[in-house]
Amino acid sequence: MRKIYYRDAIREALDEEMARDPMVMLIGEDVGPNGGTWKENRGLWEKYGDLRLKDSPISESGFVGMCVGMALTGMRPIAKVMFSDFLLVAMDQIANQMAKITYMSGGQKPVPMVLRTTIGLGRASAAQHSQNLTALLAHFPGMKIAIPSDAYTAKGLLKTAIRDNDPVVVIEHRMQYGKEYDMPDDADENLLLPLGKAAVVHPGEDVTVVTCSYMVEKCVAAAKKLDGEGIHAEVIDLRSIKPLDKETIIRSVKKTGRLLLVDEGYTSFGITGEIGFSIMPDVFYDLEAPMQRLCAPDVPVPFSPVLEKLIIPNETTIAEAIRKML
Repeated sequence: MRKIYYRDAIREALDEEMARDPMVMLIGEDVGPNGGTWKENRGLWEKYGDLRLKDSPISESGFVGMCVGMALTGMRPIAKVMFSDFLLVAMDQIANQMAKITYMSGGQKPVPMVLRTTIGLGRASAAQHSQNLTALLAHFPGMKIAIPSDAYTAKGLLKTAIRDNDPVVVIEHRMQYGKEYDMPDDADENLLLPLGKAAVVHPGEDVTVVTCSYMVEKCVAAAKKLDGEGIHAEVIDLRSIKPLDKETIIRSVKKTGRLLLVDEGYTSFGITGEIGFSIMPDVFYDLEAPMQRLCAPDVPVPFSPVLEKLIIPNETTIAEAIRKML
C-alpha cells in the first residue's frame, strides 16, 4: 500500500494511457504549461508536448466539439471542462453530437472520447461554479458516466474510460484533489476498474446507504460512528451512474430492508429518485420502511461559506437520517 494524492492518481492514469496510445490527447483550459487547474496533469505537457496537451480558449463548445471530430477520425481525445456548470455552454455538442452520433450512424461511427469535469460543494464558489449536474448528463442516452470516490477509483475508472469506445463522462470532486489516499501496490498500468460495477465499501445489515463521489467518505464515516451504537449500515459506492449496478443495490436492500440514498446534487429530479424508482419492483416486498434520500436542498448554492455548509450532507446529518429510518 502506498500513499498518493487524488490529483496524482489522475496524473498517473493520464501518463500511462498517453504513453500506451499515441492517439490519446488532452485539451482544455490550463491543461498545458500550467499543469491543469488542480495540477492533476503537472509535468505531462513537458513530457508529451503541446500537440498532445493543448491549452484551449475559453470556449467549451469549441473544444468539446473538436474532441468529437477527433474521436470520429480515430483519436482518443480527453476534453477537460473546469466546472460542471460550464458543460451547459457545450450542451449541444455533448447531448446532440457526442452522445448521439454512434446511434445515428447505425454503429458505424464510434465516438471514443472522454469528458472530464468537476463537481463539489465546499469551496465557496457560489451558484455558477458549484453545481452537480450529474443527473442532467445521465438523462441523455448514448454516453457513460463514471464518478470516482478516491484515488484508486479515480485512476482505475479514468483508464477504463479512455479505452472505452463509447463517450464517457468522468466526474471528479474538486474537494478531493488535494487529499491523500491509500493506493494498492498493484494499482499500476494494468489497473482497469469496470464501468457498471458498484462496490460495498462498508458492510452492514440494518440499512443500505447508496452514494457516490466524495459522499462515500462521509457515509462511511457516519456508518463507522453508528457501529458504536449497534447500528450497522452497509455503504455502497456506485462508481458509475451509467451503466448503473442495480444488482448490487438490490441484493443489499433485500438483506437490510431499508435504503437511504445520499447525493450532493439537488434533491428534486436527481439521481437518487431515479435509482430508488428503478429498483422498486425488485425490493418492494422486502422493504421494512420507505426509501429515503438526503441531498442538497433545491436552492442555488450560496456563496457564504456558513450557508453553503448548511446545505451539504455531512457525517452528522447522514447518521441522523439513518437513525430515523430505524
